[in-house]
Amino acid sequence: MNHSNNQSSAAILAASRAGEYLSFRLGAEEYGIEILKVQEIRGFEPSTKMINAPAYVLGVVNLRGVIVPILDMRLKFNMSDVAYDSQTVTIVLSLAKQVVGIVVDAVSDVVELKGEDIKPAPDFTGAIDTQQVIGIATIEQDQRQRMLILMDIEKLMSSAEMGLISQNEVAA
Repeated sequence: MNHSNNQSSAAILAASRAGEYLSFRLGAEEYGIEILKVQEIRGFEPSTKMINAPAYVLGVVNLRGVIVPILDMRLKFNMSDVAYDSQTVTIVLSLAKQVVGIVVDAVSDVVELKGEDIKPAPDFTGAIDTQQVIGIATIEQDQRQRMLILMDIEKLMSSAEMGLISQNEVAA
């Protein structure tokens, strides 16, 4: 019985996340993040390496006087064949008093999602951390279906392993 309560609360939470999302590609998958978290989209540029940083932390850049950490989400999600080309972009995010850049393969578009478009992520019983996934959206476009994995980017960036944003800042 507890399991169905978790599923129904997940469905309510997913449906309450209706709004505009920036969609982007990482490998063959498409992801979405709330557009209100996006500060700007920039072409990829090399960053200054930081000592002893994890491989997915490419370094930092000076963005109009603000030092911004740059994370490669492809490396973070253990994707192979990470290449930097003309499609590679950095999405600059404004999250809980912290500016962070994430490198992705390409930005697709901005999509408007209704509550009924967003389904809760399946429960993988611990095999995959779905805490950072808002839900899965299915979009009908040009006679084809696209699936978007909607990320809770603040939860991802504030996770203990990322350590970029404290939980206190997210709650504020």
